[in-house]
Amino acid sequence: MKTILLLSTADNPHTIKWATGLSKYYKIIIFSLKKPEKDTIYRAYSNIRIYSLDVDNEIINNRNNILSKIIYFKAIPLIKTLIEKYKPEIVHAHYATSYGLLAILSGVDELYLSLWGSDVYLFPKKSILHRFLFKFILRKSKYIFSTSEIMKVEALKYCDTDINVIPFGIDVNKFFNNNFFNESNQLTIGTIKGLEKVYGIDILIKAFKIILDRKKEQYNLKLLIVGGGSEEINLKKLVSSLELDNFIKFTGKIDYERIVEYHNQIDIFVALSLSESFGVAVIEASSCEKPVVVSNADGLKEVVENDVTGLIVKKNNPEHAAEAILKLVHNNELRKKLGNAGRDLVLKKYDWSMNLKEMIKYYEKN
Repeated sequence: MKTILLLSTADNPHTIKWATGLSKYYKIIIFSLKKPEKDTIYRAYSNIRIYSLDVDNEIINNRNNILSKIIYFKAIPLIKTLIEKYKPEIVHAHYATSYGLLAILSGVDELYLSLWGSDVYLFPKKSILHRFLFKFILRKSKYIFSTSEIMKVEALKYCDTDINVIPFGIDVNKFFNNNFFNESNQLTIGTIKGLEKVYGIDILIKAFKIILDRKKEQYNLKLLIVGGGSEEINLKKLVSSLELDNFIKFTGKIDYERIVEYHNQIDIFVALSLSESFGVAVIEASSCEKPVVVSNADGLKEVVENDVTGLIVKKNNPEHAAEAILKLVHNNELRKKLGNAGRDLVLKKYDWSMNLKEMIKYYEKN
């Protein structure tokens, strides 16, 4: 059995899915800069071991603190020790400009590298030095993976290496339609995203205000906002200023294992991100046969077929979003049609078991 060393944040849902999925075929060692806040998910997997820096997570999280940058370099001897101890056949770094760089500085010659988003779209644009460093990391990698075609296009601006697209799919046996949760007399519009400016939750709230002003008497509507983040207080203030407190519910941050419950409380899923490299939450909704309304952010356009699995609207445009949502509110048959087509699309392109097998093909080339 091969040993795979994953360099990735241990309690990130993406890491959890890769590690637990791959553990059926390989021995998995995880190195995480941050200590996992909840590692109970891994305890059932005898093939997975987790290592992290013995440093307070708050220091690592504070990217503006010079100490957090210095502490990164404490990871290098630990990574070298893990490589010496376990002699992994493959070292796979998730996120180029932290774990990818640490792998290279630790002497990894044939690095497998997964791009996640901001490492591609934001980091190389900070300065000439950042651009040079990003290009250096790509050049030093044996295999590079992207979750989306659009992110591949962006990354190719910095290298001429082949980039392999393997979508970050979902468990279609877990994410499926279950209307058990829905109230029959109420239509729920909802989103499941981090409460950060880039995800346009404020635009959704403003769009919902437009909808209620037009149709409050005709429909029993509510807005469900699932997730936590730095904008939570500001978003709640916006809700109060628009006098929407009785119509909008915030859940706060929830465990990934419970996300499917909330997808099945939603009748129309909305994602109005200003920027997005890939739309995992959108394909989760589609897998649950929910019609989706998304902005024309590149990563969202890639996972939605306009007028087939959902409706695509202009970014930062509450009026346009409200019109699309109302179109679905009015038409139950259209909601069902788009939802069914969304499920079909996910089964065809974003079934996690197929995505996992695709990655294993590259591991077996080594």
